[in-house]
Amino acid sequence: MKTILQIFCAICVSLPLLGQVIITDSLKVTPEGAQVQDSVTTISADSMSAAKLSKFIPVPKKATRWALVPGGGQFYNRDYWKLPIIYLGIGGGIYAYVLNQIKYQDYLSAYKSFYDLNEKILNSDGELVDNPDYGQVTGASTRPVLVRNLFHTENTVQELTIDQVKRGKNYWRRNKNLSIIVAGLIYGLTIVEANVAAHLKTFDLSEDLSLKVGPKLQQPGLLLPAPGLRLVLNIK
Repeated sequence: MKTILQIFCAICVSLPLLGQVIITDSLKVTPEGAQVQDSVTTISADSMSAAKLSKFIPVPKKATRWALVPGGGQFYNRDYWKLPIIYLGIGGGIYAYVLNQIKYQDYLSAYKSFYDLNEKILNSDGELVDNPDYGQVTGASTRPVLVRNLFHTENTVQELTIDQVKRGKNYWRRNKNLSIIVAGLIYGLTIVEANVAAHLKTFDLSEDLSLKVGPKLQQPGLLLPAPGLRLVLNIK
């Protein structure tokens, strides 16, 4: 009987000590002055890291190489809405070049018809000799020229003088050269734009720059959790 009472007293004395050890272990008390990581901060940091990993960040060098193919740089940067603008610009310049080239050839052929371009002719004896009129204007003062409208949907034949044909030939030659220059400039701008856009996408342009108020469970200098507030200033 005496032995049973001694065991019962020993258990009663050890229970408070055991509870203190369990509570202390569950709280994971850190040394005084140590920084305690807040669970809210950990969750926020994890979510921000996942967001950064999921965000596409292009490489400017790769964007430039992709841009060598018209629209490839914008496709790499995922700026798909720019593709129709690029193809309309380049395609329009090439289409204008083709139209102007056809009109230029019409006037060029008519202009050549004013001149005698035969270097050799047959004399009265049937011998092949140099043409004394080579490169000279010969024949009638006008020539029939096929005149087309803007998109070549309609055309008429007009009798034009050599001066009119010459002006038309020079006009359409300038237009066809200008068309191919414009198409080349648009192509060059797409390469520059792809590189600049890739550089801009590497910067953090988020609007999360304000002061935020959030809950905080662990307070500095306290061993036990205590409810409180924290101020978070995001500077990027």
